[in-house]
Amino acid sequence: MRIALLGQAAFAEKALAALVEHGDEIVHVFAPPDSPAGKADPLAAKARAMNLPLSQPKSFKNDAAFEHFKTLDADLAILAFVTLIVPDRILYAPRHKSICFHPSLLPRHRGASGINWAIIQGDAETGVTWFWPDKGIDTGPILVQKRVPIPENDTVGSIYFNTLFPMGIDAMIEAVDLIKSGTAPAIVQDESKATYEPPCRDEHARIDFAKPAREVFNLIRGCDPQPGAFASLGDKRLRLYEATFSATSSQGEPGTIVAVDADGMKIALTGGTITIKRARIDPNPKKVAPTELAATGDLQVGTKLT
Repeated sequence: MRIALLGQAAFAEKALAALVEHGDEIVHVFAPPDSPAGKADPLAAKARAMNLPLSQPKSFKNDAAFEHFKTLDADLAILAFVTLIVPDRILYAPRHKSICFHPSLLPRHRGASGINWAIIQGDAETGVTWFWPDKGIDTGPILVQKRVPIPENDTVGSIYFNTLFPMGIDAMIEAVDLIKSGTAPAIVQDESKATYEPPCRDEHARIDFAKPAREVFNLIRGCDPQPGAFASLGDKRLRLYEATFSATSSQGEPGTIVAVDADGMKIALTGGTITIKRARIDPNPKKVAPTELAATGDLQVGTKLT
């Protein structure tokens, strides 16, 4: 099958390798422009290494992009983590149109941060969806969907790289085979079950220690590694990572640091206790064990985070 691949980062790089191994013909690769420092996106670097035709457009909205896409004579376009808007005239140009990856169980958690919000909202499961994109945001009919439980201590980073990433690649190959065989479904999404959330940013990552322990725990996991859930430590912003939860309550008001030891930093909550294994203080990007912050006097037992 003649495939045009649009994407970015490690997921699209792996998608490219998997499609070539599968025996598909990659007629063109579309990757983000190189950074001002000259560093290439992993997809662009992979395409160059494989001597594949490569374009790095800043936009797909112009007529030149559409005319170029038509000349590819592609059977299928695959969107593997595309952040640019791809107009429907490009999506519909290939013989079999286009398929797009989304790391959630559509129609739940449409938008750019589906993994984050599944954890923040305490979902029991998540998954991956390959769908037929249309004019909407993650609204097109579903082609392939895979489900997986969300483990107790998984973060956005761990469940993505350990589970959703490889599952998404395998599901992509399954989707391509279904299209080749002429048996690919197009299951209309149930709008009554649809949710949409904005990109998860700092405005969503501030911890409210008055909330129940599980909600605080889920927020920290759902913001790990980005943007990093945070609390105020005096006039400093403390970001928390690698949290574990205990339903056993600790003495102290919610938000109080009750212990700092080799196991991490224990914080009292309403209805439980969380232990934080890594933390950092803005603007320092380095995550360290809380004992290091305690040794420098940046935090201490008895301090109340707000």
